[in-house]
Amino acid sequence: MSLASIELRDLKLQTQIGTYGPGAIIPNQHLLDLTLWIDAKLVLISKDLMKNVFDYDPLVIEIVRLAGDGHYETQERLITRIVEACAEYSEIKAMDISLRKLPVHAESGSLGVRLSVDSLTMNKFRSSRTTD
Repeated sequence: MSLASIELRDLKLQTQIGTYGPGAIIPNQHLLDLTLWIDAKLVLISKDLMKNVFDYDPLVIEIVRLAGDGHYETQERLITRIVEACAEYSEIKAMDISLRKLPVHAESGSLGVRLSVDSLTMNKFRSSRTTD
């Protein structure tokens, strides 16, 4: 099977992540990068019809909703929830996700978490959803 990717870069999420004490640098941006690996047949299409491609708009809406769904202690928890949302779509075979916050120090730098999820792990998320 040939794979294609859908890439979302630098999506600014309106979210609250972390707990910061006095004098701490509080990040003012959280940026998401997402690469979704899908079957190439959803990109190599003979007719220009939405039913022939993967419609990523509902997923983006869900990601934005999850980001604003309350306070997160860690970036990792939000990433996990986004992976769970992606697992709802059987078209997504694997994915790479990165969430970073900035600034980190002296109004510079970014710090983030990156995760690659293979098809086996995606299927585990799907099967755990059906057994819950």
